[in-house]
Amino acid sequence: MADADDVRRLALSLPEVEEIDSDGFDFRVGNRGFVWSYPERQPGKPRVIRTDVAVLYVGDEAEKQALLLGEPGLFFTHPSYDGLPLVMLRLPECTVDRLTELVTDAWRMRAPADLTGDL
Repeated sequence: MADADDVRRLALSLPEVEEIDSDGFDFRVGNRGFVWSYPERQPGKPRVIRTDVAVLYVGDEAEKQALLLGEPGLFFTHPSYDGLPLVMLRLPECTVDRLTELVTDAWRMRAPADLTGDL
């Protein structure tokens, strides 16, 4: 079972990552977000930052659909994310090994090319 502390530890272990001040977690490389806390919005209610759910950059719609269809217990989306290469990850359902892979892949897709050769 993974949690927000695992996300923070993994993200900050990657080169040139900065954490943006937020109510949850928000990590960027080269000023480009790659993993952050899910800002859940429900009609008529204030936004709630969910630190048990991570939003991950996945690169493209094909990868997004593969994750959503292949592992529906782990990944989900919301209509406000339609057309965006982002998925939500249920951290309590995710192993730390799988989280490591996902965070590293998201970082690799967002990092400047000169950084990605080492990982």
